[in-house]
Amino acid sequence: MKCLSSCLVLFLISGVGGFDLVIDDIPDEVENLIDLEIDGFPSSSKARNGRYQRSTSDWGYVGDLVEDDDKIGLYSYKVQSTITSRLANTMIQAKMVNNARRPQPIMFDVQVPKGAFIDNFTMDINGITFTSHIREKSEARKMYAQAKAKGKAAGIVRSNALDMENFQTEVNVPPGMRIQFQLHYHEMIRRKLSSYEHVISVKPGRLAKHMEVDVRIIEPQGLRYVHVPNSLGDHFDGITTISKGEKKAHVSFKPTMAQQRKCPKCSSTAVDGNFVVQYDVNRETTGGELEIFNGYFIHFFAPENLDPLPKNILFVIDVSGSMWGLKMKQTIEAMKAILSELRAADQFSLIDFNHNVRCWRDNLVSATPSQVEDAKKYIQTIHPNGGTNINEALLRATFILNEAKSLGMLDPNSVSMIVLVSDGDPTVGELKLTTIQKNVKQSIKDEFSLFCLGIGFDVDYDFLQRIATDNRGMAQRIFGNQETSLQMKNFYNQVSTPLLKKIQFNYPQESVSDVTQSSFHNYFGGSEIVVAGKVDTENLQHLESVVTATAANAELVMETLRDVEELDGFMKKDKYADPEFTRKLWAYLTVNQMMAERNAAPTAALKRNITKSILQMSLDHHIVTPFTAMLIENAEKDEIMLADQPKDPRKGCCPVDNDPHFIIHLPKSQRNICFNINSEPGKILNLVSDPDTGVVVNGQLVGAKKAENKKLNTYFGKFGFYFKKKGLKVEITTETITLKDGSYAITLTWADTGHIIRKQLLISVRKESNVTISVGEEMSFMVLLHRVWKKHPVNVDFLGIYIPPENQFSPAAHGLIGQFASEPEVSIHHQTPGQAPEKPQAIMEVKGNKFTVTRGVQKDYRTDRVQGTDVLCWFVHNSGKGFIDGHYRDYLVPHLYSFMKKP
Repeated sequence: MKCLSSCLVLFLISGVGGFDLVIDDIPDEVENLIDLEIDGFPSSSKARNGRYQRSTSDWGYVGDLVEDDDKIGLYSYKVQSTITSRLANTMIQAKMVNNARRPQPIMFDVQVPKGAFIDNFTMDINGITFTSHIREKSEARKMYAQAKAKGKAAGIVRSNALDMENFQTEVNVPPGMRIQFQLHYHEMIRRKLSSYEHVISVKPGRLAKHMEVDVRIIEPQGLRYVHVPNSLGDHFDGITTISKGEKKAHVSFKPTMAQQRKCPKCSSTAVDGNFVVQYDVNRETTGGELEIFNGYFIHFFAPENLDPLPKNILFVIDVSGSMWGLKMKQTIEAMKAILSELRAADQFSLIDFNHNVRCWRDNLVSATPSQVEDAKKYIQTIHPNGGTNINEALLRATFILNEAKSLGMLDPNSVSMIVLVSDGDPTVGELKLTTIQKNVKQSIKDEFSLFCLGIGFDVDYDFLQRIATDNRGMAQRIFGNQETSLQMKNFYNQVSTPLLKKIQFNYPQESVSDVTQSSFHNYFGGSEIVVAGKVDTENLQHLESVVTATAANAELVMETLRDVEELDGFMKKDKYADPEFTRKLWAYLTVNQMMAERNAAPTAALKRNITKSILQMSLDHHIVTPFTAMLIENAEKDEIMLADQPKDPRKGCCPVDNDPHFIIHLPKSQRNICFNINSEPGKILNLVSDPDTGVVVNGQLVGAKKAENKKLNTYFGKFGFYFKKKGLKVEITTETITLKDGSYAITLTWADTGHIIRKQLLISVRKESNVTISVGEEMSFMVLLHRVWKKHPVNVDFLGIYIPPENQFSPAAHGLIGQFASEPEVSIHHQTPGQAPEKPQAIMEVKGNKFTVTRGVQKDYRTDRVQGTDVLCWFVHNSGKGFIDGHYRDYLVPHLYSFMKKP
């Protein structure tokens, strides 16, 4: 039989990576299923070479599908989620059909909440089923490489995480064929602001004949309330149904096809967003709820009706130049509201920082009405400019808290914390993130908590998460938009009401083992602490817990006693309840705890030991973690795909956009270096020239309609891609996208959404948006289209290009971008104020050259094609002279597909 061969497709969607699969060739069995069709579907199963193709008659009647111009029909889109004692198991399934007369890609695109564990993925193409298995990452990659060498590897599948993980599978499906995708994941629902919130991304992308979101809640503690906010919009008012009992609830959302339409005659769907279910449970005991089942116990602890502890809080606010505009406006609005919520017993102060650090007060002050008003006035006067000195700002905050403690200014029962608000990486002072983390840890000394708010897509959220977790806090990413203020206030509200400190959970050592974290610095009102472990139910009738904690006016001792068989009857009677919920919750907590311990491990040996434990847990419990990969195979095991978790795609090498601005990201030194190229219309610049891989990327400049201030701006109006070893050329202009293979050529326009696949090269066009070119798993390129008003007196349509750092260029690669595949050593020092406060200057040393650079902001248009996202960088003047090899004129080539000679 022919192999199901495929290639990696790397899409850059809103800064979120995905796993992407394309199947080029069609197996013999599938080809022969195309012969007989009824309404675009194979009429019956067939056997060929002794292999039986099972029927897909379980789909039922499949007529009346609504298709877009691409003739792809979505028969059903189903989400089933069951929550058993905060453990949510979710399945997302899509059944689709290609009713076109030609093969074409069908996409399965879902978002999974960050922190959820994916445990299964299956795909069925007319009876050919792919199932998944978890393996250690290097072993899985070795198996994949071996299969690839034999021509049997069907692609590589990857996942990346921001706040949601974006999973995107794209399969080239023959005409008349059906395909079913199914993804399973589980997560623990955390309690925030006195509510559990289950968020399910529902984005089918087109009208579905059958659409259903089905959520069941089983909570042995009893349900206090169940609420479904109108998160998908007013369009769906009254469609969701809720049935609530004492301990169970059922939520159903089943819009008809007519109800899904954006308008009565529209062929597009209005279902595009998050489906949200909120609920809370009954609490009868102060000591929490013990749930014991199948050899594990879960202890849920969320006491209420306690007086708040006084808090000592320092707000540390980034006011660097990148915070200018809406982000700063929203931050000021949020801070004024937050300051108003401080209690009379609280103490506080403010620190704002850019390249310098300023204190509103050099010490903590009581939150009296006059002090609060004075702080609000101070906040109102902030004007963002300059660089970002995170290290000095945090050390100043810890100094103020440490000094207050040493002077006896802090109530012994109070809780001290720092709240950092920042939108970028450090650019001034200490730049090494590990050093900053170490400095802050040594200064805090486990005395205070650090909470971090990262604003925007470009913030190093992993660093903020590490430094917060390392100091008994937490981090949250918020996005720089109109809701920034609300997100900031909601985050503050989670930590604004400390009710207990020094919480310790105790269990009989002879009866329990493998207990997760049992000592906690603080408990905040509206949240919940969860502890889990294994319990010897064979030799134990009752399990007792003793919780000790410090409250506002007393030292508390809270006891709880539960029969180890109390839940057995309840669980066995409910067919929807997950009988493995205690094991899964224990594994979820244990793996996440070990990940945090690994990040904080002081030695490499300890880190290796923790890594081994995480790996074993991942294999034992069949979950994808950073140390495992998911192998996806067909029944004969002669086609293999691989799913793993690469690094955060926050940074991408080398965007080139606008007139034209080059941004070179240097991952080792964590710096962005920028330069412009000022040339003439019609000139062709080489971006990548790699003789070893045979890849060329060139861009031709186009001029503005007229000069401004005696300068004619130029932009890229055309890109040429030459893949010499494949004999393929791709030309992208502001009007068309053309693939050439000798005398063969095929063209799409920017008005199309479509795909071209030839010789393992995939071109994906998104209407009036972007083009992605993917070459196997080795390389990908994205080209963005920028349209302007046709009658604009000056500006013209132009293109931008984005080249990810994962591209596997050879050491011989060169070009304006290609030369940075091997990162040069860069030193930046002697920073001094510039003519504008937000544009300091410094000395850069690179490649034996020394010159002055200026701190500035350029734009990355991947996530926002209109406004762009600010990227802080050091700007090299004179068309990159000194940073690039030679002079920019050395990169001019005669033709769109010419290799360049090294300068």
